Amino acid sequence: MITLDELQRSTAEVGDSVHRTTISRILPKSGLYGRVARRKPFLKDIHKKCHLKFATSHLGDTPNMWKKVLWSDETKMELFGNNAKRYVWRKSNTAHHPEHTIPTVKHGCGSIMVWACFSSAGTGKMVKIDGKMDGAKYRTILEENLMESAKDLRLGRRFVFQQDNDPKHKAKSTMEWFKNKHIQVLEWPSQSPDLNPIDNLWKELKTAVHKCSPSNLTELELFCKEEWEKMSVSRCAKLIETYPKRLTAVIAAKGGATKY
Repeated sequence: MITLDELQRSTAEVGDSVHRTTISRILPKSGLYGRVARRKPFLKDIHKKCHLKFATSHLGDTPNMWKKVLWSDETKMELFGNNAKRYVWRKSNTAHHPEHTIPTVKHGCGSIMVWACFSSAGTGKMVKIDGKMDGAKYRTILEENLMESAKDLRLGRRFVFQQDNDPKHKAKSTMEWFKNKHIQVLEWPSQSPDLNPIDNLWKELKTAVHKCSPSNLTELELFCKEEWEKMSVSRCAKLIETYPKRLTAVIAAKGGATKY
């Protein structure tokens, strides 16, 4: 992550100063290009060990096993799109023209939280989370949407439910709810969005909703649900069909971050 200026100074320190333009010309010839750094969860050694253990223990699972999994997650949907860096082509002194800027809103005014689930057979229910999520609210969401989603997706009675290790998800009363409903919960490693294929659908959903240009939170919720229902079965099936590749990538990275 060293800058060109820092790199130039370092060459001067060893007694062989190189011009900045020379450095910027040589780097691409060496296969190095300036790019925006990817954001990935911070992984401790214990996280990597757990990722590796999960990947190696499930690498031999049959495709039918993954077809029985109902994947779930929560995400924030922003009214004016995500906070990713955007580039524009513009003339000098036009940086603040409306067509060259990204509108923003004050914190808490332009986003909603949603919960959703999917399987290889397609998308399940999507729910807007009103207020702050706690264990009781999470169990209500499960009560009203989990079994119905599993039924709609024809997963049968022996499906496996996936959730992350958020304390609300792992609360004693929540785990008792799963036990009473005879629902098997997939043992899940912490800090592992790379392993959850719903993360790919979140990215696609945010792109699709952004193109709809919602003007208020009501429209944002409506477009989220509409675009979620439009997600093709073939896309969902492909994510699950290629799931072993994720596991292989985690093993190759020794439990570290992957392209997924």
